Order: sequence, then structure tokens, then C-alpha cells
Amino acid sequence: MPEEISFLLLPGYSAIGFMSAVEPLRVANRFRGELYRWRILSLDGAPVAASNGISINADAAIGDVRDLGGTDSTATLFVVAGFEPLACYTRELAEWLKRLERAGATLGGIDTGSFVLAEAGLLGGADNVTVHWEALSAFRERYPSLDASQELFEIGARRITCAGGTASIDMMLDLIGRKHGAALASAVSEQFVVSRIRQRSDHQRMEIAARYGVHNRKLIQVIGVMEQHMEEPLTPDRLAQEIGVTRRQLERLFCASLKDTPTHFYLQLRLGRARELLQQTDMSITSICVACGFESPSHFSRTYRARFGASPRSDRQASGGLVPPKALINARVEGLSQAQQQ
Repeated sequence: MPEEISFLLLPGYSAIGFMSAVEPLRVANRFRGELYRWRILSLDGAPVAASNGISINADAAIGDVRDLGGTDSTATLFVVAGFEPLACYTRELAEWLKRLERAGATLGGIDTGSFVLAEAGLLGGADNVTVHWEALSAFRERYPSLDASQELFEIGARRITCAGGTASIDMMLDLIGRKHGAALASAVSEQFVVSRIRQRSDHQRMEIAARYGVHNRKLIQVIGVMEQHMEEPLTPDRLAQEIGVTRRQLERLFCASLKDTPTHFYLQLRLGRARELLQQTDMSITSICVACGFESPSHFSRTYRARFGASPRSDRQASGGLVPPKALINARVEGLSQAQQQ
């Protein structure tokens, strides 16, 4: 029997994350017959628009789906989301996902789809979880008890999460290889002109050297240390000690390669992290201030305005936000509950 895989597309989902998951299945079928069947679900059965504006027709609404394969315990559902994964989150959706889980379905998240599974309490235990790197800080702040990794994908017993983008290809190739052999996975990979199948442990983002155009080993090392110590920034002396150089040598490294000082570069990293949290979470500005190592909200606000030309509050309002405030989610849940009672 073909393996059935369903994709729940949420409004504003990542088109490349979704297509990169479906296309390997199509090519696998082309080589070996009907190994896979898939269907597209939406919340209401209507077409769903991706973040790029392209709409895709749904085969069914979630309310029309009672299970994902009857007695087939290998049935899988992927939640595919984009910039606002919780904008359509409701108790109805959470209960539907829980019913599938109780029926034995494997649940997955692509791009920011992991937010939906986490919000429904369906992640944790022995399985690791990953999410798109841009939303990783927001995910960790919202779900501190979950062990979120920076891997391309994570495959557990009954949970599969993926960073999205082209990492969906790598995830599906891994799943195809596990079930039908490495030869088929390689043949599918070649159809996409992919020179190698990336492992789950490959980095989501470019290496520091590529991101900043630097090649000095010590400089790359100290930038990595900075990225790991945002909440409690290290002093220039401590940074120099971490990589085994003097403070003077550290300053020369930054000046020669980045035309910057270590202190200013570090500040820009922390401000960038603060902006991610402002735009992607409902954390208070004070909490973000603390999470990014600023001594006071007033100092944070002044520094932020100098960098981005707007206060933290106005920048958040202008950008919308990845995750809606918890109060808004609670209001939706209460409204749904009242409607059901009526």
C-alpha cells in the first residue's frame, strides 16, 4: 500500500518548504511506482495562499478528515506554516491534531509548523525539534522546556520537524532512503541537480566565515562566542581570553577584517537578536531587553532607535509579528468554546 502523507497548509505558508517536500515524493513514484500518496488540507477546505501570494487548492478541510489512513499506522501529517504560524491557531485545530496523534499518526512541522505542534502540547519527550533559524530565538523563548536544535531536520519515532526551504528536500530524501534504500534517494536527489544529500546535522545558516566574509580562525571563533552569549555579554577582555589573544590583538583583528570594534560589532549582534524577538514573539520589551543583555529598558530603547530609526514599540507595531499575543489566542479559544456551547 502507498504511504499516505497529508500536508496542512496554513495561510502564509512557505511555498518552497512545501514544494520541496512534495516533489521528492513525486519523483520517487516516477522511479518505483506508487510508493506515496499525498493530499493537501486547509482549515476550511478553501484554497490557501502562500507567503508569495500563490494559492493552492485543498483536497479537504480538517473537519472532513477523521484519520489519516485508517489502520495504517504509518500515516503522516505535516503542518506547513510561514511568518505567522499561530495566527490561525484555535482549540479546534489543537484537538484535531491530538485526535490524529491518538490514532497513531506521525506529526510533523515544516518551517514554522513546529510552533503549532508545540502550542498544542504535542512536542517534547525523547524527540528533538527544529524550526527555521529566523524563528529559532522566538521558539526557544516561547517554549523554553523544549530542546530546539539548529539542525536541518529532526526525525523521531512519531515526530518529524524541518527547517523548511530546501531542507525539506533533504528531509524527504532521508525518509525515502530509510524506507526504500539509499539508491532511490540518490536517484531522486540527482533529479533536482543536488550534488549531495545533506545530513540533518548540516548547518541551516551559512557558516560565520561566509556570512561575514572573514577567514581568520580566531575571528570566526570569537564571533561564535558572541552569538552564544547574548543575554550576558562578555567583556572585551573576556572575549580575548576565550580565544587566547590579548585585547589589543582582538581589536586589531576586528579593525583589519571588519572595519569595526569588537564592542560595536557585539552590540549590533544583540540589537539584531532583539529585533527578531520583537517582530516574532509577544515577549514584553523589558523581557527582550534582558534577553539581549541591555542594562535598562531606557538604554535599550535609545540604542535600538539609533540603530533602526524607530523605537522598539513602534518597530513592533509596524512589522506585525510572527506570533500573536497570547491574549489574542485565548480570546479566539474562548470565542470558539462559546460558539460550541451555543
